[in-house]
Amino acid sequence: MDGRRIRLPLFGVATLIAAILVPPVNAATSIPTIDDAELNPLTTTVGGASPLPTGRTVQHWFGQTTNPHDGVTYGYNMVGADPNNCSGNACSVTIETDVTPLVVNIDGLAFNGNDVLAATLASPQFALSDYGSTPAATVPGAFPNEPSRIRGKGGTLSQGDAKNQLQLEDATMRAQFNRTGSSGYHLRLHANVLPARTIDVPNNQGFLRQSERGVVLAVVNVSWWFSQINNLVTTGDATHLPIYLANDVVGIFPSGLCCLIGYHGANRNSNSNGNAVVQTFIEASWVQAGVFALPNGGSDWALQDIHVLSHEVAEWANDPFVNNAVEPWQTATAPLYGCTGLLETGDPVVEIGFAIGKNTFGQGPNPDGTQSADGYYHPEDEAFLPWFMRMAPNTVSEPTQKTSANIGRYTLMGDLNPFPEFRQPATGC
Repeated sequence: MDGRRIRLPLFGVATLIAAILVPPVNAATSIPTIDDAELNPLTTTVGGASPLPTGRTVQHWFGQTTNPHDGVTYGYNMVGADPNNCSGNACSVTIETDVTPLVVNIDGLAFNGNDVLAATLASPQFALSDYGSTPAATVPGAFPNEPSRIRGKGGTLSQGDAKNQLQLEDATMRAQFNRTGSSGYHLRLHANVLPARTIDVPNNQGFLRQSERGVVLAVVNVSWWFSQINNLVTTGDATHLPIYLANDVVGIFPSGLCCLIGYHGANRNSNSNGNAVVQTFIEASWVQAGVFALPNGGSDWALQDIHVLSHEVAEWANDPFVNNAVEPWQTATAPLYGCTGLLETGDPVVEIGFAIGKNTFGQGPNPDGTQSADGYYHPEDEAFLPWFMRMAPNTVSEPTQKTSANIGRYTLMGDLNPFPEFRQPATGC
């Protein structure tokens, strides 16, 4: 299979792009407004690779779990060390991560990934934070009607790692496999900043739009955008993770469906045998407050700043080669994904997130004078392996914050995820 699929509402495996470079209000008046109803955050995966014993890709391990619901034993590759069979220093893995800012020129405006680079590197994705608690988290609101997925009270997050200083994906994987506390199990990213790459968008491949709050976006043809990123991926080091960081750039599909905001993929050298080269990669955009996030903690509150990047990094870590099949699942929280059978941890929990860290970038009002930014970073929640494998009880992951019959949590947020379908394993289509 080619591993390509669309991910939709609020997040998805890809990420939404929000404009950081906002032109003066009078300059934006000639730019058409895209209605909130048309802003469907979409994500996708591109590529895929068969499981191979190879050292010519990111460090990974292979595991198998029997799903008690359908009786099938599913195999999967994940990045890092096998939490059940590693010891000592071998349990701690650091992946060299090559961050390339993208400078996208379209209709006389430059959407510059360099502008959000420092804020991204200072975010919980790369910097250290305490995941013991969070000051705010998503609550349903009037879900599925507006206002939906609004800001609510926070509380205990990963109680086992309270007071530990961790990167976001490290904390996520430790909680997934209940390797918190004093455990030496780690999956870390070491960021290397590479020179920016410039992409000039022809008039027939993109255009400008602004959100209802006045944030200007670059909208590009998805197929054309994939080809531009693929041209960059071919220059990567297969043992590293390339991340292509965009700013205010979203994709539009031939059907007119908007907006692709990020994706992850894997390219395999089809001419190689045995120890094959398999290059994994991520394209993600910083999401400015005011694109999806309505003011004052309103609808889609958490879909801003690193929300997309956190989604893509988690999915890359859990499905680096885009071929980890599971029993098909479907959720009310992510209906646009339909019925899907891949282990993509961000798709079920699109637009569900929490606040952590101090974000000082782009915290002013939206161009229309409203206020969506709140001084925090907003990672996405992530579904865990036992959720996909229909495990009840869940004896794999960190226990829930409050004692529960299923023991372990099914997402990183645990009890803070307010939707009932994440207090139990996945259900079928």
